[in-house]
Amino acid sequence: MGATTALSTRDRILDAATELFYSQGIRAVSADKIIERAGITKVTFYRHFRTKDTLVVAYLERQAAWERAALDGVRESAGDAAEAFRRFAAGIGSAICRPGFRGCSFINAAAEYADPDSPVRKVVAEHRAWYRESFTAMLAQLDVADAEQAADELMMLRDGAMLSGYLGEPSRVGDALERAIFAVIDAGR
Repeated sequence: MGATTALSTRDRILDAATELFYSQGIRAVSADKIIERAGITKVTFYRHFRTKDTLVVAYLERQAAWERAALDGVRESAGDAAEAFRRFAAGIGSAICRPGFRGCSFINAAAEYADPDSPVRKVVAEHRAWYRESFTAMLAQLDVADAEQAADELMMLRDGAMLSGYLGEPSRVGDALERAIFAVIDAGR
């Protein structure tokens, strides 16, 4: 019973942090605000997360797990890499049209943590490396000659789509992203 309670308390803290960090920005949210939203005490908060930065790392690791599961699910269900890319673009198109969309959690975190050696930036870098490796593998399945270079280009497109969805006209981003992805693929064959 104790492990379950501890897990649910940790999850409650992460849920509160996820909502607040994403909607207001990491630096703008105090530990006190998270404590209040989670309905816990300071002692409980610090029992689970020694510092706010350890909570930020946990928040990003959780977000990374969700994004990885989503892309892995798309890859498994799509049947081929081309269809997986179509579904990936559609998924981004759908996500950016949701109320409260504020861009990519990882880009936002990197903007708030300038030190590339910080634990937060390391999580961001690891997640971006995972995306790049996934894209490289998918592009290789499509016989793209320089899959690594094309994966770098797709990362730029993904980043641009996430920013355009937040700052621009989100309803057109998914289709534009799909066209751009296939332009990169076609150019690489």
